[in-house]
Amino acid sequence: MNELLSELVYLVPALALAGAATGILSGLFGVGGGAVIVPALYELFRIMHVPVELAMPLCVGTSLAVIVPTSIRSYRAHSARGNADGSVLRKWILPCVVGSLTGAAIASVAPPQLFKIVFIVMASVIALRMLVGIGGLRLGDDLPRGWAMNFYGVFIGLMSALMGVGGGAMTTIIMTLHGRPIHQAVATGAGLSAMIAVPGALGYMAAGWQHMDTLPAGSIGFVSLVGAALIVPASILTAPLGVRLATAMEKRKLEIAFGVFLLLAALRFLYSLVFGG
Repeated sequence: MNELLSELVYLVPALALAGAATGILSGLFGVGGGAVIVPALYELFRIMHVPVELAMPLCVGTSLAVIVPTSIRSYRAHSARGNADGSVLRKWILPCVVGSLTGAAIASVAPPQLFKIVFIVMASVIALRMLVGIGGLRLGDDLPRGWAMNFYGVFIGLMSALMGVGGGAMTTIIMTLHGRPIHQAVATGAGLSAMIAVPGALGYMAAGWQHMDTLPAGSIGFVSLVGAALIVPASILTAPLGVRLATAMEKRKLEIAFGVFLLLAALRFLYSLVFGG
């Protein structure tokens, strides 16, 4: 018990700092900050001796719960500057919810390595695309209509639920590949993150219900209320700062910063996948 308390003395401030970083990233890139939240929570659950097969879905589910208030705060700040595209949000809300709930259902049966593999692959692809630049390759002059738009929505919801990062990352890359300005894509992604995170978090609660006897106290299924409580306050306070930084940054600098951030996050999980811990 004394050893646990000693480790938590250092970890609790670290989670608060992770919350502050989450808010800044949410405002800056339109992402929920899951790439920061999930590794921090993984260390917390390791100290709490959560079984390995349950730790990763617990991290992802808790991350989605944290993303809800953070993304709402970020989206409202972006909307005040007129950056978000409400028509895209309305078209994607239902497909994204379907994809998010599907991801939560997969979480109840998937091995822990799946979450890390999905994160590594998707984050690396998006990062490399942003680092190369979005000016050359275009999939179209504007976003598609009909089934293609619905497919994008389901894909964004599914991958986001498995990665625990909200929908900002995929939204940004898809919108910019279809000719939308990156600032608009970031702002729209912030709004979409909240829409994905709500059903995703609820789905993870349901998916982990059968493991309640094994999960740490203060958890509802695969969502740790304790972990969320340590991260959310700082993330809400710092989200507007990220929005101000995004608005002030030049387009290409924002692309490069976004790419570097995602690539570092992918490398973190690759290290964890290969070496464990």
